[in-house]
Amino acid sequence: MKNKTGKILLLLFSTVLFLAGSVLPARATEETAGEKKKPIRYVEFNITAAALSDAAEADIASHRGEKPIGWVELLACLGQQYGGDFSKYKKAHLTALLKELQEKTPEETVKNKKLYRYYLEAYGAVLSGLLGPYTKEWEEEGVTHREESYGVRAFSPIAAGYSYSHYDDFGAARSFGYRRSHLGHDILGSVGTPIIATEGGIVEAIGWNRYGGWRIGIRSLDGKRYYYYAHLRRGHPYADLYEGQIVAAGEVIGYLGMTGYSDREDSNNINVPHLHYGIELIFDPAQKDGTNQIWIDCYELIRFLDKYRSKTSLREDGKERVSSFRYLIPETPEQ
Repeated sequence: MKNKTGKILLLLFSTVLFLAGSVLPARATEETAGEKKKPIRYVEFNITAAALSDAAEADIASHRGEKPIGWVELLACLGQQYGGDFSKYKKAHLTALLKELQEKTPEETVKNKKLYRYYLEAYGAVLSGLLGPYTKEWEEEGVTHREESYGVRAFSPIAAGYSYSHYDDFGAARSFGYRRSHLGHDILGSVGTPIIATEGGIVEAIGWNRYGGWRIGIRSLDGKRYYYYAHLRRGHPYADLYEGQIVAAGEVIGYLGMTGYSDREDSNNINVPHLHYGIELIFDPAQKDGTNQIWIDCYELIRFLDKYRSKTSLREDGKERVSSFRYLIPETPEQ
């Protein structure tokens, strides 16, 4: 029954997304005479954790004042300035930009408006759902509590209190099945570590895959991001999930493991326990499962999200850990 209900919700929500597609930002709907704008086909995401942190703090601080400015706009201005190379980032550059924005709009501060608009769309696809208004919800002595806030509303995929290690391995060679590039980020940890939903969304895929083992695919509520969590624990890989389910940011969705690289279901064929974490950007529905998929390097994003770890507690039966709270955003459908 759950699965049927979930699929109905998914169908309804997909309809909402389709209808919402007619109300996209000006950049996304802009067309020249007789020429339809082509979707972005490539994104190199190398914004450093320091730049993400500083821009997020500036965004949050500005929303306490009279002239709010979004972190995507700030980062798009800097991306235009650096030609996308954030190894050039200095906080002084952001400080100077904020001062200039007291009198001007973001577009008025940049030299190359076309490049700025590209980064605005590209960085927006990655970051637009990760900061904004949200409702923190938690249970206490059988009572549901809610608290409204504004800020970072996303989480590290690794629960609070669990250690992990990682390095930038995006693009490294992989050979199981066929030679290919690693289009994700491996986070090494202990088997059973609770895996957290970075962002709220809809479960689009769940089950066995010969490469990823037990895996979960979650599409963000705005439809722009597809989160892929793979190599989950043998025997009991998931929390109480089903296809079509709506999950909230901060929820426990599964448990770290070492399954995959096998045609035999529920096999541990990975040498080191780890979470394969991937983010695919979707500018056009055809990109999702097509030949022009856009996966991004998540290393700096994971470093940024390390400050945002979801707390867990033991379930009443003492067997599994569940989220102590979750974040709901205004667009979250009721379930």
